[in-house]
Amino acid sequence: MKQGLHPQSYRLVVFKDMSNGDTFLSRSTANSKETVQWEDGNEYPVVKLEISSTSHPFFTGKNMLVDTAGRIDKFKKKYAKK
Repeated sequence: MKQGLHPQSYRLVVFKDMSNGDTFLSRSTANSKETVQWEDGNEYPVVKLEISSTSHPFFTGKNMLVDTAGRIDKFKKKYAKK
């Protein structure tokens, strides 16, 4: 493997699914300005997710309403001609 290809700054980060409020702790290089106190009493950076395996219909086996209108509006606003 090539040296220096993968990041070395992995740290513990809390991921929060905004659609159902589920949280889990994992290692990541993602940056975040927000922190949250985890179950073990330590504070970790929190990364907010729109959807995760706990709320995605493929993994849950249930059809759930996913807010695609909000994402489409954000896309149109971002790429609208000025």
